[in-house]
Amino acid sequence: MAGELKVGLEGRASTTVRPENTALSVKSGSLEVFATPMMIALMEEASVKAVEDFLNPGETTVGTKVEVSHLKATPLGAKVEAVARLVAIDGRRLTFLVEAFDEQGKIGEGRHERVCVNIEKFLGKLNSKEK
Repeated sequence: MAGELKVGLEGRASTTVRPENTALSVKSGSLEVFATPMMIALMEEASVKAVEDFLNPGETTVGTKVEVSHLKATPLGAKVEAVARLVAIDGRRLTFLVEAFDEQGKIGEGRHERVCVNIEKFLGKLNSKEK
């Protein structure tokens, strides 16, 4: 990891609720509201953005843990933004506080962990598992 990686870095990601990111569409529920898996994906995207410019060439992060509460439903057409703040660095493990908001307020919150990996080594291990 690059030396500039430090606690306090923030990333943001946003989307609009469309039929393809609803609970009905991704099969995580039966309603056309913003799906919990899509909220989590947006939180992960924000986490990636928080640190991507501070990694060395050939490095990336991979998600390893998510602990999230989806607090409120969000309807079709609404804008959603996720914010991730790096709160801990333990070797290669990065911990983020994540939140998601729609135009009415907070819709989700929690913690997310990612691990910094060397892309070539990671893919090499993955490819050795293929049959």
